[in-house]
Amino acid sequence: MQNSKMDSERAIHKGGCHCKRVRWQVRAPKSVVAWQCNCTNCSMRGNTHFIVPSQQFEIDEDSKLFLTTYTFGTHTAKHTFCRVCGITSFYIPRSNPDGVAVTFKCVDPGTLTHVEIRKFDGSNWEGSYSQTGISTFSKMDA
Repeated sequence: MQNSKMDSERAIHKGGCHCKRVRWQVRAPKSVVAWQCNCTNCSMRGNTHFIVPSQQFEIDEDSKLFLTTYTFGTHTAKHTFCRVCGITSFYIPRSNPDGVAVTFKCVDPGTLTHVEIRKFDGSNWEGSYSQTGISTFSKMDA
């Protein structure tokens, strides 16, 4: 199962939180695979995200002042959110600690051409992790 090879054309996607204090950009395909997870955190937030290698993600320096982080369980995932508006526009996922999970609805309009939504069974994390191939999504293309 290959990751975001759906569309090899890439773009610089810009986005951020609701109050615009957290802003970032990410280099990713125009067509992405986004993951809808049912773990306790993602399901409560309604988060659906696509994953990129951390080298492809850049946060505006001033935005770092407005971020706070929540962890739980294994403390591998770093759930970052804006301390002003509370929106999680990106975070470090447990499945891909070498990558960044970008909330696709936080991407500014105009650069994403297609979003394929796949399910990740976070309630049965280990089984879903081994079956979905999600770990490949934070790897740089060869």
